[in-house]
Amino acid sequence: MTESFFLRRWPRVLVCLALLLALAAGIGLRQPSPPDEPRFVLAARAMVASGQWLLPHRGSELYAEKPPVFMWLQAASHQLFGGWTIAFLVPSLLAALLTLWLTWDLGRRLWNRRVGWWAMLALFSCLQFGLMAKRAQIDMVLVAMTTLSLWGLLRHLLEGRNRPALWLAGFAAGLGTVTKGVGFLPLLVLLPFAAWRWRVRGARRPAGTARDLWWLLPAFLLGTAVWLAPLGVALLHSADPALHAYARELLFKQTATRYANAWHHVKPAWYYLQVMATLWLPGSLLLPALVPAWWRRLKRLDGRWWLLLGWALLVLVFFSASPGKREVYIFPILPALCLAAAPLLPGLLRRAGLRWLLWAYVAVLGVAALYVGTQLWSASEWAHVQLARRAMPDTLLPVLGGWLIAFGVVLLALALWWRQRRAGALVVAAAFLLWNLYGWVLMPTLDPYSSASAVMQRVGLRIGEAELGVVAWREQNLLQADRPVTDFGFKTPWDQQWQAAGPWLSQAPRQRWLLVLDEAISPCVDPAAVIEIGSANRNRWLLFPGTAWQADCHAAVTATDTAQDEED
Repeated sequence: MTESFFLRRWPRVLVCLALLLALAAGIGLRQPSPPDEPRFVLAARAMVASGQWLLPHRGSELYAEKPPVFMWLQAASHQLFGGWTIAFLVPSLLAALLTLWLTWDLGRRLWNRRVGWWAMLALFSCLQFGLMAKRAQIDMVLVAMTTLSLWGLLRHLLEGRNRPALWLAGFAAGLGTVTKGVGFLPLLVLLPFAAWRWRVRGARRPAGTARDLWWLLPAFLLGTAVWLAPLGVALLHSADPALHAYARELLFKQTATRYANAWHHVKPAWYYLQVMATLWLPGSLLLPALVPAWWRRLKRLDGRWWLLLGWALLVLVFFSASPGKREVYIFPILPALCLAAAPLLPGLLRRAGLRWLLWAYVAVLGVAALYVGTQLWSASEWAHVQLARRAMPDTLLPVLGGWLIAFGVVLLALALWWRQRRAGALVVAAAFLLWNLYGWVLMPTLDPYSSASAVMQRVGLRIGEAELGVVAWREQNLLQADRPVTDFGFKTPWDQQWQAAGPWLSQAPRQRWLLVLDEAISPCVDPAAVIEIGSANRNRWLLFPGTAWQADCHAAVTATDTAQDEED
């Protein structure tokens, strides 16, 4: 009996191991890369070093763009695993695995085990899921929390009265809110639930679900109290104006003001259609066939589709109404849409046209990899230009080219072998190969140049045992430095940074050096002593000793201050 059980289960065990391998590929082989990863790791590293975890710091300034929960997770991961190269990616990996499991479990509970597997594999195959799972950004953790909250809500609203699931849903929504502002979004599912409950007859409604919903409020408040409670205590017992300014910016400017009157990432209302058409590939290829099928089930008043699709539509409208838009904002609805699509996928994949469409997606991916790989391998003019723009050496050409060619050949071989008859398995295999290539090869190869570690290594070798200061810096400069670095503010205007940096250099001109963005170089620096130390992330960096500073000069920086926050 044990042997029979194993034979039935081993294919699924192998699939789970393959998903784990693809999502974990490359952990420990690269450093944090811009735009978002270095700032979170820098704040988490400061927490570990100082022992002060309540308020995150970016260099000498308080970091008020995001609450510290995600940075807590990274700092805790460091305490558990030690090195930052592993620790900074662990929260995203665990969040991705949790999201996959929750998607499978909801599919199993609302339909059956087979639907659960279809939903999980559909989610894994979408480009945005794999990309976020392998990046140390808040969004993968946020999606895990919103999916957990939705899991609890749907169990209570569709399966029947379940107060523990309801408590978990409220707590997860509250914790998600103090992780990235919009964690409350799963609670919007109550609106399509109310509409569905009004439409269906009493015999078709789960009993005892509506009257327990008030338990969501204390559970939600408990989740937000994880961070808001200690922050409130600190505000009550401190008159520090920096602390109060931090709270005002985070709780008001970075939430309501950012939503209603965004000052960057301003996009048109239809922007998310473009995001869905590209980052949700290959799933987006099926949307024209899914929408009519979903509409038929909505007309049948099936609560599962009413809640999943109604919630997804509300979240899409919520983010489309804001002028500020980024592709990650609508990521939380992807698991719900994969769940809504999963019961229909077996029927859709019996259509030859849709199978050929998915086959064409994999074939185009393989041909594109083959073409780009050939360009790199042959060291074409286009390849040299691409590497030169990123200050990367030509020695990378055969490495990147060879692996892309191999990836393209394997994809095309699978496409020719399986053809369109196994289109579903083909797109899952393509995702598996893509994220292994990304994790084991592409990111580690590009890491010294994307993370700025190569530039900062040259800085360390050039200045020896001297002290280092920075002006107009980026988070990766501090993160990759081989010594403590003196900064003069991050959001502080460049002129004010120079007003503090000049006296600092003059105090010990032979023992202190300054690293500065080329656009922000001061006229008070002797040009003959300036060293162009290298480029990273399309930024050119200059280095000079304190002896190059002309203390009697009072000229202002003429370049425009471009040190804008690229927060998600």
